[in-house]
Amino acid sequence: MIISIFGYGITAKAIAKRFAPNCLIYDDKFKENSRDEFGNRLLMSDSYDADISDVDIPSPGFLPNHKLIKKAKHLTSEYDFFEMPPSVWISGTNGKTTTTQMLKYLLASRGAAEGGNIGNPLANLDKNAPLWILETSSFTLHYTNRAAPEIYLLLPVRPDHINWHGSFEEYEKAKLKPLLAMKEGSAAIVPKEYADTATKAMLIGYENSADLAEKMGIDIDKINIKEPFLLDALLALSAAKILFDEADIDKINAFKIDRHKLEEFHDKHGRLWVNDTKGTNIDATIEALKRYRDKKILIILGGDDKGVDLTRFFEFMKPFDIEIFAIGSNAKKIMEFAAKTGKSAHECKTLDVGVKEIDKRLDKNGVGLLSPAAASLDQFSSYIERGELFVSLIKALD
Repeated sequence: MIISIFGYGITAKAIAKRFAPNCLIYDDKFKENSRDEFGNRLLMSDSYDADISDVDIPSPGFLPNHKLIKKAKHLTSEYDFFEMPPSVWISGTNGKTTTTQMLKYLLASRGAAEGGNIGNPLANLDKNAPLWILETSSFTLHYTNRAAPEIYLLLPVRPDHINWHGSFEEYEKAKLKPLLAMKEGSAAIVPKEYADTATKAMLIGYENSADLAEKMGIDIDKINIKEPFLLDALLALSAAKILFDEADIDKINAFKIDRHKLEEFHDKHGRLWVNDTKGTNIDATIEALKRYRDKKILIILGGDDKGVDLTRFFEFMKPFDIEIFAIGSNAKKIMEFAAKTGKSAHECKTLDVGVKEIDKRLDKNGVGLLSPAAASLDQFSSYIERGELFVSLIKALD
């Protein structure tokens, strides 16, 4: 079998290693044809021949309008390509990673394997594991047509990745796609507005954390985790209850949230700063703002907003005591919205300038918040690099 792979990121490399040397790997970055360390051929995109390969697997982020996608005759996602054991898929706009980690934490003793968008490709997962827990992106779902989970956990869906999908409707359509392929005996927990979606799965619709806890018979008052992570915890507990009739609240209370998500710390003057660099879209940042609504908020916003309209975001911020420090490729756009809504804003362009400007104004009654409502790749290699720099800049303040 000849496998053509589009792109050469983490997912592609894992597949290439497993099926070497039968892979033809095409990437726009290749300037000449060569071979990788496993003997697979690395080929320039222009040399692609759709008649040669038996299967064409795109890297998850490969745009649907790319010339290779349009030429391919046997387009297959990695989810369709691999034969899975029983699986739980977790998707939505915010909270996918945390929910995936929480469910793996709850079910680790049962041998569950964790993968997907969380950074462990399916090609690396143990096919003999009793359960796969997969963080699932809208990109992967767009290309997946046959595979389906036993349980689908869908977090709230809000505008994101519009420049990739073309519209919110297409993004939403991708998020709901697994429901079409799910079988009788499977279950899906989805936001209330999708509870009437046509599917053979048992659908459980929820309005908010309290509603989900009530429907699943989970005592929410015993959970120590605060929003926005409370919903993640309840979804993980719900999946464990469906699978094994257990909801171990003591165990979920012991779970530690990853760094870079509403990570609080104080500088040498005792002032509160929050590293929420994982806030890569407006709804993630809205959740951060809710937490600090009783404080004066000095917020660093900006980066690659992925084509999302910021109107709803600035309308939400109107009642807040907030001052904006704009960075990144959409800094001017942020300044324009701030001017329209009467919010104080400063065009800082870079993170170091933003921190310096906040340092001049922040007191012990306020909070210095990095929650950019945008991706980081316009100025950084990842949101982690952005967060690490933020923390180091504050530690260096006089």
